[in-house]
Amino acid sequence: MNNYKAYAAASATSPLTHTKIPRRNPTEHDVQIEILYCGICHSDLHSVRNEWGGTKYPIVPGHEMVGRVTKVGSAVKKFAPGDLAAVGCLVGSDRTCPACREGLEQYCAKMVMTYNSPDEFTGAMTYGGYSESIVVDEHFVLRVPTNLELAGAAPLLCAGITTYSPLRHWGITKGKIVGVVGLGGLGHMGVKLAHAFGAHVVVFTTSHNKTEDALRLGADEVVVSNDSNQMQKHAGSFNFILDTVSAVHDINAYINLLSRDGNLTLVGAPEKPLEVSAFPLIMGRRSFSGSLIGGLAETQEMLDFCGKHNITADVEVIPIQKVNEAYERMLKSDVKYRFCIDMASLKSE
Repeated sequence: MNNYKAYAAASATSPLTHTKIPRRNPTEHDVQIEILYCGICHSDLHSVRNEWGGTKYPIVPGHEMVGRVTKVGSAVKKFAPGDLAAVGCLVGSDRTCPACREGLEQYCAKMVMTYNSPDEFTGAMTYGGYSESIVVDEHFVLRVPTNLELAGAAPLLCAGITTYSPLRHWGITKGKIVGVVGLGGLGHMGVKLAHAFGAHVVVFTTSHNKTEDALRLGADEVVVSNDSNQMQKHAGSFNFILDTVSAVHDINAYINLLSRDGNLTLVGAPEKPLEVSAFPLIMGRRSFSGSLIGGLAETQEMLDFCGKHNITADVEVIPIQKVNEAYERMLKSDVKYRFCIDMASLKSE
């Protein structure tokens, strides 16, 4: 074991502060990565503040990281020192269950999350990407297209795959009409990806002032969702709607916009249950579903797709010393559209 610099929270009410954490030495199948950039996801804040329950302290968050390989184990075949590499939300699974055999490791009952999850090697809790280095089994390490700007590529490991996976699952292609509800960290990626798939993209927002940005990101239309006349004009017209909103909202208003056999997938995580009316689903054979990140193969597919289309997240790069300020700004939606930590700033600690 070796110790590395990191930022951790000691309790639900503590700020993230400098500390040192242990990392195992690479085993024969491991890849060690110097973390260059790590995105900040809203789930980091929820976990740090124990808003979902179950957080173990100290916690080192971060599951959107890109970096440079520094060491590889003797049996590693896909990576060599000096390669660009990425790690997302998962660092382990049993690899034998039906979900894993289908490439859906994110639904494995024994998946190991990148942070705040029991480590299969040590039994201790895993530590995430707000640190200078990480050691991960090569199966859970991904390649980064060399043409992508690295700070913008980091959030692809969560925000990117979270929106890419349902678009792929529901067969979004050229000519499909796709709605994206909300234009935040997830929503802006949904717009970019749906546009790259060739869909006609409509953004739903409560903010008039987001119209210009939505069009810049790739939307074809923008609908102000609290304007009933605008909503009614689109009734029954959408093949697919991606709902990225984490606040409680009227889901039925969007289900009514689906065409026959249309689907609405929720990737936001409202704290309270949403009320869903039966008749809008029944009358159009519509469906309402959820989706969780993606498996390793699909995440690599997403990265390659983003490399081909030169897609990255819109990020504000910060030093790690401003992470607590970034959390407070994130609560106010004061970022376009994701924060990303330049981990070189950790060297000064």
